[in-house]
Amino acid sequence: MSTPYPFTAIVGQDDLRLGLLLNAVSPAVGGVLVRGEKGTAKSTAVRALAALMPEVPVVPGCRFSCDPVSPDSACPDGPHAEAAGVSRPARTVELPVGASEDRLVGALDIERALSEGVKAFEPGLLADAHRGILYVDEVNLLHDHLVDLLLDAAAMGASYVEREGVSVRHAARFLLVGTMNPEEGELRPQLLDRFGLTVEVSASRDTDERVEVVRRRLAYDDDPEGFAARWTEEEGALRERIAAARALLPRVVLGDGVLRQIAATCAAFEVDGMRADIVMARTATALAAWAGREEVTADDVRQAALLALPHRRRRNPFDAPGLDEDKLDQTLDEAGPRDDHDDDDPDPGPDGGDDGGGGGGVPPQADGEDRTPPQGSEGDSPSPAPEGTPDAPGRPAGGEQQPVAAAEPFRTKMLSVPGLGEGAAGRRSRARTEHGRTTGARRPRGALTKLHLAATVQAAAPHQRARGRAGRGLVVRRDDLRQATREGREGNLVLFVVDASGSMAARQRMSAVKGAVLSLLLDAYQRRDKVGLVTFRGKEAEVALPPTSSVDAAAARLESLPTGGRTPLAAGLLKAHDVLRVERLRDPSRRPLLVVVTDGRATGGPEPVALAGRAGRLHRSEGTASVVVDCESGYVRLGLAGELARELGGTAVTLDELRADSIAGLVKDVTAAGRAA
Repeated sequence: MSTPYPFTAIVGQDDLRLGLLLNAVSPAVGGVLVRGEKGTAKSTAVRALAALMPEVPVVPGCRFSCDPVSPDSACPDGPHAEAAGVSRPARTVELPVGASEDRLVGALDIERALSEGVKAFEPGLLADAHRGILYVDEVNLLHDHLVDLLLDAAAMGASYVEREGVSVRHAARFLLVGTMNPEEGELRPQLLDRFGLTVEVSASRDTDERVEVVRRRLAYDDDPEGFAARWTEEEGALRERIAAARALLPRVVLGDGVLRQIAATCAAFEVDGMRADIVMARTATALAAWAGREEVTADDVRQAALLALPHRRRRNPFDAPGLDEDKLDQTLDEAGPRDDHDDDDPDPGPDGGDDGGGGGGVPPQADGEDRTPPQGSEGDSPSPAPEGTPDAPGRPAGGEQQPVAAAEPFRTKMLSVPGLGEGAAGRRSRARTEHGRTTGARRPRGALTKLHLAATVQAAAPHQRARGRAGRGLVVRRDDLRQATREGREGNLVLFVVDASGSMAARQRMSAVKGAVLSLLLDAYQRRDKVGLVTFRGKEAEVALPPTSSVDAAAARLESLPTGGRTPLAAGLLKAHDVLRVERLRDPSRRPLLVVVTDGRATGGPEPVALAGRAGRLHRSEGTASVVVDCESGYVRLGLAGELARELGGTAVTLDELRADSIAGLVKDVTAAGRAA
């Protein structure tokens, strides 16, 4: 086993270390989600935490880590006779993003269950993580069916494995730690709420600190064991501090005044449910124990709020996490008198020290230190320049106009790709999936995951006499087993091609267009799609955002999209074709949906309309499902967007028809157009 990087050797990242250490002191806090850019020691810190955790007493030989003092009565390896327990180090179990369901929850031997009535069970990662740490790197990319299983286990403290009426249950209580890069997409709200704390990390901009990070990493890579040995004393001191805080934790007093501040804070920030209140109370108690105090103070409540509330305030994926600290301070003052007797004796941080203070640093906010509303934000918006006025100073020439804000998003009609796919699990188009309604059976290719019981019995029944069946049990062989085929929904690649030319530049019109695209992005987020953004204006088209799972990144690019110039519609369609060609090579199972947002006009260059038609027919020849969002307005309509939709082999829909509460049957129109093509 490789030597892990010492926890105390990590440079900076005080909030990350504090969040992990508070969970080590009080696992009831509920885990921690670490959000931040790549290369910020997220995984390094999580893997180093296990070395600081106290050893775990277990029943000898139990695969499910039962506590010898109170073993699980339903343990598959039980019942356990009274015996002295043995201690082992706490485990950090990593859940790969692409893991199968059986790898996570365990697998039953269906053949033995049918023929012998024996529950032959092979434990999964949830069993390995019991009483330890379950670590999910890139947790935002975890498949939905695995997220559902994690939610169930986290809520019940147990894992259930069901296979055609055969059931196995075992305890599964673990510290859930996840890391993610927000650029790759956000996390499902249900799983997000299961994390007790969240911390934001970023690389230091201090030159000396960056130099020290590189120096230590190079020293570790050259001699991991020697480097770890140099930090043995610091690791031991931190381990002892964790043990002391754990011992002190039951004696920490959480007064009524502090509870009132916690409740007032959660109410003021309008968090959903009561889990936030409970997590804040546990976090504040852990902070007091970490500081060596037996009473929770208002400063502990403030620090707990900064760790426990930011991720619970998001109402949609485009909301930036974070808290208004001025509002937080005002709420704490109004809810009760501040207890500032510890202000002159701050805590030195997770790396230990002689004096005990109130916790670590403050998590960085998404908007940084400057909380002045940006120019153009609501309530401080400059008046838009009249159409046709000269370019503003500092703006490029050529008729480019300032970006306008998007209109209020709305719930859209469901757009889908016709046919039956086999892509990643999602919520948009029909597909063959591991989950969903059963539609048939086939011989298993590889390991059996979903048994089709009726088809298996039907395959085995004609051979019972030849196999010498004598008892009541069915003689089943591996060749008889049948895999259930299921139909569910898949996620697609939704590629937006947005006209940003002068014909779309009227401010009120472009605001409505951006609002429609923003609404479609929200829909893509909810349906687990990848999204991409191509824009065209002036003389060319550009890929504003390569295909990604981060719809908030697409929303940010859309918000800053300038407009003006000619309308190179063909260039936009051809650029989209290049993007889809590359994505088909990268992920051939994910089917694309092309959404063209335009009024249909094409200008610039020789025969621009004919060239756009040929580009549209190129997409149709490759079977790309498409929708044209017709942005034409006014009393006189040319119908150019409808003609473009016919060239693409798709359908056209106006901005009004895009709304879910407008004309019915849009999905049927998209599907029918795709089949006709």
